[in-house]
Amino acid sequence: MAPRKVTIAELHRLHREAQPIVALSLYDAVTAGFADESGTHIILIGDSVGMTMLGYADTIGVTLEQSLHHTAAVARGTKYAMVVGDMPFLTYNVNVAEAMHNAGRFMQEAGAEAVKVEGGRNIAPTVARMVEAGIPVMGHIGLLPQRVKVQGRYRIHGREAGEAQSLMTDATALVEAGAFSIVLEGMPAELAKQITDSVPVPTIGIGAGVHCSGQIQVSHDLLGLLEAYLPKHARRYAELASEVRDAFAAYARDVTNHDFPGADEST
Repeated sequence: MAPRKVTIAELHRLHREAQPIVALSLYDAVTAGFADESGTHIILIGDSVGMTMLGYADTIGVTLEQSLHHTAAVARGTKYAMVVGDMPFLTYNVNVAEAMHNAGRFMQEAGAEAVKVEGGRNIAPTVARMVEAGIPVMGHIGLLPQRVKVQGRYRIHGREAGEAQSLMTDATALVEAGAFSIVLEGMPAELAKQITDSVPVPTIGIGAGVHCSGQIQVSHDLLGLLEAYLPKHARRYAELASEVRDAFAAYARDVTNHDFPGADEST
């Protein structure tokens, strides 16, 4: 059977049937094609592009134009997975009108089929207006990378009872606003289970344990392309950094030694 195009309806069918949802965060057409052929349901062009592709220390410096550029590349390389654009820092928080305009650019210019925003009750009115206008929205609660400057560090959220209840309320607010799915990041597995059991939409976990409706990881972590640090929630499925480094070194050596190009590469 040919793969089917992943829509919100398809995601909700998977959720109803308790079939795990596979999501990846990646940033270019080539790897998007690989993920698309491998059964990935959601491709998120995360603002993690700042660290994985652009050399930033965190996500704060990622601009709207950069996100649109990478989202468009992924959209061109994807046939089946749902393409979700991650709205960068301060592109949806200033006012509803600006948020609507920027989200519309993800849909019209970059080919995204949905957008993702961080926050709960505070962002719910904006989410509701986007959904009302026909823009599908994925929510994101728990650890919020765009607020790292305020929080001072990356940490697990929801360990204390008050904070856990606040996150439960945030999830409900996002659902009531019309979010079709919610990313749960950096929270205890038991809290993620409580949220997942309490909302009628899929939850996508990252550092939130095994009980979410699906999982998302950053492709560079899975592929071993970033050697300096591996988050606790990630698992390496390849060690491509060493392979790429070896390939580049072999090429440099062959050019230096006049072994490339050879007869086979010459006309």
